[in-house]
Amino acid sequence: MPAQYASNPLLVVLGPTASGKTRLAVSLAGTLGAEIISADSRQVFRGMDIGTGKDLTEYNYKGQEIRYHLIDIKRAGERYNVDAFKKDFYKVYTELSEKGVLPILCGGTGMYMHSLLQHQPFTAVPVNQRLREELSGTPIPALIARLEQLPESLRAHADRSTAKRLIRAIEIGTFLSSNKLETVEPPAFSSFVVGLVDDVQIRRKKIELRLERRLKEGMIDEVEELLRAGVSPEMLIFYGLEYKIIVSYLQQKISLMEMRTQLFNGICQFAKRQMTFFRKMEKDGVNIHWYQADIDPQILKEQVLADFRKEFPT
Repeated sequence: MPAQYASNPLLVVLGPTASGKTRLAVSLAGTLGAEIISADSRQVFRGMDIGTGKDLTEYNYKGQEIRYHLIDIKRAGERYNVDAFKKDFYKVYTELSEKGVLPILCGGTGMYMHSLLQHQPFTAVPVNQRLREELSGTPIPALIARLEQLPESLRAHADRSTAKRLIRAIEIGTFLSSNKLETVEPPAFSSFVVGLVDDVQIRRKKIELRLERRLKEGMIDEVEELLRAGVSPEMLIFYGLEYKIIVSYLQQKISLMEMRTQLFNGICQFAKRQMTFFRKMEKDGVNIHWYQADIDPQILKEQVLADFRKEFPT
């Protein structure tokens, strides 16, 4: 029987790749009678299993299958974005809450989580490809000057830290200057955010071992199968990282050794970017409770449960 809470809690488990997010989330779900909502931008696609690290066999706690959501909901070759994720999340969260089931949001796509936890409305602004092409390669000072041409009310949201974010800010301001933003009212919830962190050397070793396991499990074969199924090389490159590098190998642009090296280095760099984004979330006001990922899994779970239950007693 699911526990009854006085408020509308959302338990969040985030961390860089290979930190053990899924294992912890599944263990917590089994103990709390919860269900998991994935926050991974690529695990939504069917047939992209090994490359995205779905690890679906892990969704089992002491013989009990743990239900998960927002995995395998799109066909490989399609696109998915943060606004679509938010709408899908709101629907699942509402359904679980109405049943009295605790939702556990688990993943490593920081932008998806940040948009929920900070209730960011501008994710509904569509991409303006023509504008992006026009501004591509423009120096940051020129982008700032372009942004300053917009009314103050339309640029107050702007993140000026990179050219990419400046272009998005201009895109948003340009859209809002002639359009009304239609947004979906989010459900009310209170979040408890768990962050998993490793020492850098431990993280690199985990990534190395995980990469070797995924290659043995057939990650290259998975990419070949996606190509045979009609997913274009360009789309796989768009999905990034593992798919981009393996496509280069299959196109004989790099050797097997180069592929392995690029995969390892690329995943390590990705994990570092994830941690940087999570720290940015903290600066933006998201309270993340950090835990060491490399301690005994049972002790880790007990620490998280104790802290969660202090904030959300049943």
